[in-house]
Amino acid sequence: MALQIIRKVMGKLPLRVVEIQSRKYSLYQPDYLEAMKPKIPLSPVVNVQIKGYVYPILENYQRLIDTIATNMDIDIDASYGIPAKKLKIDKYKSFSAVTECEYILNLYERNIQISNLPFMRLPIFIRLLEAAIPEGVTLKIEVWDPDREEMKYIPDKELLDLKGELETMARK
Repeated sequence: MALQIIRKVMGKLPLRVVEIQSRKYSLYQPDYLEAMKPKIPLSPVVNVQIKGYVYPILENYQRLIDTIATNMDIDIDASYGIPAKKLKIDKYKSFSAVTECEYILNLYERNIQISNLPFMRLPIFIRLLEAAIPEGVTLKIEVWDPDREEMKYIPDKELLDLKGELETMARK
């Protein structure tokens, strides 16, 4: 009985609506979509991290990394610096707890995010970076982690103080 009702309704509908509902779609994909895919697999987004105590040397090395990547047709997504970390080093007199002198060092850090890097170029790129590394600079290459994105922002001291005051007021 339900089938008879459906046939009566379908008979009253315009012919175009019936054709659209009965049309079948295929999964045909043109050949040029397959041709656009890279034949060599791409590595995931890579983070090149460099650290050093001398700012101009670190900046020149970062410029060299950018030049190497540009010449190898490697895409650089982002390049940013992290605020410097201050390290305090105390030198003690021998066999005592008295400080002889005190050093304050700044540790600078730069991060470069690289994407669309073919796996065949990755070892060559890493070897070039290792060969050109200056003295006193450390190089670390790893898969990019989105959680590291927040490290480049400097926290606002006044905002943190106000949040602390609000928390103390809420407790009271």
